[in-house]
Amino acid sequence: MERKPEWLKIKLPKGKQYVSLKDAINRNRLHTICVSGQCPNIAECWERGTATFMILGEICTRSCKFCATKTGRPLPVDWSEPDRLAETIKKMNLRHCVITSVDRDDLKDGGAAFWAFTITRLKEVNPGMTFETLIPDFDGKEELIHTVIDSGPNIISHNIETVERLTPKVRSRAKYRVSLKTIETVAKSGKARPKSGIMLGLGETEEELFQTMDDLRSVGCEIMTIGQYLQPTRLHLPVERFVTPEEFAEYKEVGLSKGFKFVQSGPLVRSSYHAEEQV
Repeated sequence: MERKPEWLKIKLPKGKQYVSLKDAINRNRLHTICVSGQCPNIAECWERGTATFMILGEICTRSCKFCATKTGRPLPVDWSEPDRLAETIKKMNLRHCVITSVDRDDLKDGGAAFWAFTITRLKEVNPGMTFETLIPDFDGKEELIHTVIDSGPNIISHNIETVERLTPKVRSRAKYRVSLKTIETVAKSGKARPKSGIMLGLGETEEELFQTMDDLRSVGCEIMTIGQYLQPTRLHLPVERFVTPEEFAEYKEVGLSKGFKFVQSGPLVRSSYHAEEQV
């Protein structure tokens, strides 16, 4: 595979805001997908005072071939985590916050009750703040998804990640149609804006990308993010192709023409990139 093109070069994290946020996260024993997922936008987002916090620990029960998050047997649920997170967010004076989690297939409810408790606690401590939740699929179980919906986040996102043909190769347990059902459950509730994201460069065709857009729109998805897949380690799937910025710009226009209300599309775009603009 060829070297990374110029448009994928990123700046190294630095600056007072980055250091302050890093210290607060470490001091309060919190986790972020920014670090665990090796997000290329960590410098930009942390300098702007925004971060995507990851609850339910940092060890995932799934081992997807694209993801840098640790996999294995998770630690017991820490019910003090929501209070630490709520106070940290308050001290950061955030206006919008994104919460995600590892998959917890070891728990009977997949962590849904903890999700609801966390969002409720964050809203109590931070009234007036808007929230996005980037949730697992909960195996498509509607009652578990509704547990999160009823806690009242403004946006609920669940990433489709890739096209249907590549899903078995890219994702360890999640299924394409289950992800669509998860998004549809959010849309039908009418209580939160449904959102999803996809990575490009894994071998998908343009036709498959457009079909995925149609599939997402068919279940009511309103917001879509499109970004470049980057191989986190040699053990993960290789990059098949680097998509150009011009192509990403074209895909944004295609998405908008298909009825998405908001499309964030670019080489370094990730699911929570500039999330505050989507509320």
